[in-house]
Amino acid sequence: MITQRMVCERTSLGIEFPFFGQVIQKPFPLILSMIYSFYYVLGVFADMKLEVKDLYKNFGDKQVLQGVDFSVESGTALGLLGRNGAGKTTAIRIIMGVFGGEGEVLLDGKSINRREINFGYLPEERGLYPKKKISEQLTYFGMLRGMSKKNAKESVLSWLDRLEMTQYADARLDTLSKGNQQKIQLACALVTDPDIIILDEPFSGLDPVNAMLLKGVVAEVIKKGRILLFSSHMMNYVEEFCEKIAIMRDGKVVLEGKIKDIKRSTDRKKLVIASPEAPKLASAIGERLADYIACKEVQGDHVAVCLRAEGHKVKFISAMAALGIDFDGVQVFEPTLQDIFVKYTEV
Repeated sequence: MITQRMVCERTSLGIEFPFFGQVIQKPFPLILSMIYSFYYVLGVFADMKLEVKDLYKNFGDKQVLQGVDFSVESGTALGLLGRNGAGKTTAIRIIMGVFGGEGEVLLDGKSINRREINFGYLPEERGLYPKKKISEQLTYFGMLRGMSKKNAKESVLSWLDRLEMTQYADARLDTLSKGNQQKIQLACALVTDPDIIILDEPFSGLDPVNAMLLKGVVAEVIKKGRILLFSSHMMNYVEEFCEKIAIMRDGKVVLEGKIKDIKRSTDRKKLVIASPEAPKLASAIGERLADYIACKEVQGDHVAVCLRAEGHKVKFISAMAALGIDFDGVQVFEPTLQDIFVKYTEV
């Protein structure tokens, strides 16, 4: 199992520091911090585009990725979706350089240099030190990823305050609830103000209040112009934050694009009519407007109708208004993101 701790330890200048605290005695974090500062001053990270092109990966005889392509730009979030085993986590780990694969990972059209890019990763699995004080290990990971000790401590305190966890700064991680441990892992992912942020099931274990808190943090990250990869099975959150999605199945991307465009590309012949007299309206439509419709159904105080042709919408609505039965509004039915997910991931 690859954990958050292992990712940090393996990707900081390619150096492993397996023992807690050893990094403090190494010069590399200060050098990396200077590199980050230099690039930020030049504006190198201001507008970025991350692209994954024709990605393949095998584990033995098992083909895990088969030509995966997707892209995401600064200030936007991409929902990387798929059922368990679709290849999402493998693609994420190749992007971060945890292990290799065939194909290309590009940043602004050039092969990504992971020593110049600051990643923030929230894995689905718990990966921090359960017996260590929270503030100490968050500072450790900040330094491991290039921050000075002073800056790391300041950032840790700031994120603990933002996530309403200041009172747990000196607590051990294993004394916290599942939801609060998730918030600490989020703080670990964001403590270095990363350029590319990858959140894998970030809302797991959170109660509604903490979910609202996390929603605010995610919105702030996007507003700051960071690149965000968001992987979750909670479609309501994906739809709220992500402009684009890429749906994976069996190691391939089977659908990619803007959510609104995907929805508009679906069949537009189904209408939903809100009416306080829904049963009466449905009956009248069936009797007097049968030439326009292929089916109808009463759904509470709504009537759903399927038109025979998309071009019938205006004529149908005019004819329905002439029936003299009260209705409050008409809208074209659009599938939910969950409907789209199920359609493209069914075996």
